[in-house]
Amino acid sequence: MAHDINILGIESSCDDTAAAVVRGVPGGAATVVSSVVVGQTELHAAFGGVVPEIAARAHVEKLDVSVKQALTDANLELSQIDAIGVTAGPGLIGGVVSGVMLAKGLSAATGLPLYGVNHLAGHALTPRLTDNVAFPYVMLLVSGGHCQFLIVEDASTFRRLGGTIDDAPGEAFDKVARLIGLPQPGGPAIETCAKVGNPRRFALPRPLLDRPGCDLSFSGLKTATLRARDGVIAQQGGLTGTDQSDLAASFQVAVADVLAEKSRRALISYLELNPARPTLCVAGGVAANASIRSALETVCTQLSVQFVAPPLRLCTDNAAMIAYAALAQMPDRDADGFDLSARPRWPLDKSSPAMLGSGKKGAKA
Repeated sequence: MAHDINILGIESSCDDTAAAVVRGVPGGAATVVSSVVVGQTELHAAFGGVVPEIAARAHVEKLDVSVKQALTDANLELSQIDAIGVTAGPGLIGGVVSGVMLAKGLSAATGLPLYGVNHLAGHALTPRLTDNVAFPYVMLLVSGGHCQFLIVEDASTFRRLGGTIDDAPGEAFDKVARLIGLPQPGGPAIETCAKVGNPRRFALPRPLLDRPGCDLSFSGLKTATLRARDGVIAQQGGLTGTDQSDLAASFQVAVADVLAEKSRRALISYLELNPARPTLCVAGGVAANASIRSALETVCTQLSVQFVAPPLRLCTDNAAMIAYAALAQMPDRDADGFDLSARPRWPLDKSSPAMLGSGKKGAKA
């Protein structure tokens, strides 16, 4: 197909119900025609994190509504859609099943071709949608459920350089926020609190910097923050606002230092490929953190590498990236049949061994 087509995207891998329409040429440029994201923050607030059963039920209630709204916003009828792209994994299995079954139903009713998309590929290809970044580039996917360094060689080929062996950064932010009495979601709460904190008050570790490679670990950093908190409480009987701010700032700068150094190592490996336009891209909710983004930009400046971060609305979970990934991969693959399975785990780089540990969305690879 050498002409523009309309792709309906559906995303439900965690706690955002999303639908979108993307228009473009298969394997070529595209534009976002509409994008609808319905969050679930209030549903999970009382539990301190995402509850899979609640998330799945919310997806069931909102998926068809979101699809209808995306079509309305795009001023299109379902008959004007040319294909459907849906997240088929990795993710919370109840949510993934909800999206896949809706997509199958729409495909069965209309005869539209169905493309199951790896959620991580959606994130990894977003810089192509927003900034037309040239292959190959490095993608740092840093979110509540995942953290990986990938070399994106083309729309269907991804090479993992490293990733987290335990907690994802966003998961660690959420847990530390709870430890020091801040609200959820933890990332924005810690960033706000850290603005008035002293990042040097608590000497927190920088895990795995003493080992070669690009793998990361945040579980020990979380535990070290817990011990620092307990030390303050034992000494003075509780936490003051200043203590909270200092703990938040110390934790945040430790995460930023680790991500910056590991990014440096990933870029050094990547630069051995002599890319024409060296680029580091970042996606995921944690990429919105100004301190972390500044640290990554500094590394890129030092290595003469372009830094690209898609707009936040396309950086966090959304269906436009799923629709675009389906569009980008069409020249390389066939459409899926009705035997398309929902997958809680789905590695992008099938040649690398699985990472250890699991988080909100299962094993990191």
